[in-house]
Amino acid sequence: MQAYWCKLLLVALAVTLTNCGTTSVKIESSFPDVVFEAKPLSAAIVFTDAFRSYVAQPNKDTQIDIGESQTRALTKTFHGLFETIEIVQSAEQASDQVDIIITPSVYEVQVATPSDNYLNVFEVWIKYNLELTDSQGQVITNWFMPAYGKTPDSFLASKEKAIKRAATVALRDAGAKLVLDFFRIPAVNGVIKQKNDSEV
Repeated sequence: MQAYWCKLLLVALAVTLTNCGTTSVKIESSFPDVVFEAKPLSAAIVFTDAFRSYVAQPNKDTQIDIGESQTRALTKTFHGLFETIEIVQSAEQASDQVDIIITPSVYEVQVATPSDNYLNVFEVWIKYNLELTDSQGQVITNWFMPAYGKTPDSFLASKEKAIKRAATVALRDAGAKLVLDFFRIPAVNGVIKQKNDSEV
């Protein structure tokens, strides 16, 4: 019974913590290099100004500046996926020789706190859209990619630190999803097959 009341008190403290004014955080984490056998493709990655400076506002009380960090995270991931990449600010800046042009954008960001989910964790979801085009600007496909992160325990840190930790985990999850799933996209496999056929 004592353990039950202690747990109830902790949940009440979490609710109080999550209702204390506006929370504004900036994610400044570093990300590891990707260990992957890069495909023999060249890609242009379009990081627009809006993507580089993106500040999410999942609710009226929370702002999360993920622009610089998501740019760093995806840059490292794409460097591991492709034999050569070029980073540009618009698709028009991509060279004619690239096999694929990738333009990521943030579709939505959501946050859940202990007062929202009745769990002892903070959670962050980031939903990305990746527009894939060829060097002539023809759309190959649009791929929606969800990323998820949570804290191991909401009482290990303040609300700001907890959201930072959950958002950082979500960005790392985005990198992992790219490594695991990007080359499973049927349209991407079509690009690889077309390149292989042209070299025969």
